[in-house]
Amino acid sequence: QVQLVESGGGLVQAGDSLRLSCAASLRTSSSFAMGWFRQAPGKEREFAAAIRWRSGSQYYTDSTKGRFTISRDNAKNTVYLQMNSLTPEDTAIYYCAAGNFTASVYYEHSYASWGQGTQVTVSS
Repeated sequence: QVQLVESGGGLVQAGDSLRLSCAASLRTSSSFAMGWFRQAPGKEREFAAAIRWRSGSQYYTDSTKGRFTISRDNAKNTVYLQMNSLTPEDTAIYYCAAGNFTASVYYEHSYASWGQGTQVTVSS
């Protein structure tokens, strides 16, 4: 199973930027993908962004597209989530996820491995 180590969370002000990192212990196949999900207080966990490793295809939701950018470093087996123009609504625990699948990247169940989560807090 892939081990994931997240870093980069913290407390920022509205309008600031933050970059999250997630290092994977290995990549096991050409269908490898990594994603970020987030869970705000009192809400269900939701999809934020994902990337398919082989093609580099990126996926976002309406709330993250245009402000967040997901990228990967092949040599480091690391995925990054650059978050710009943060708002208090982005406050959540952010989870990194990884898996080998061809199913939708938007669904939690597609991912076999999860990180421990990193807190992002945006003050107004």
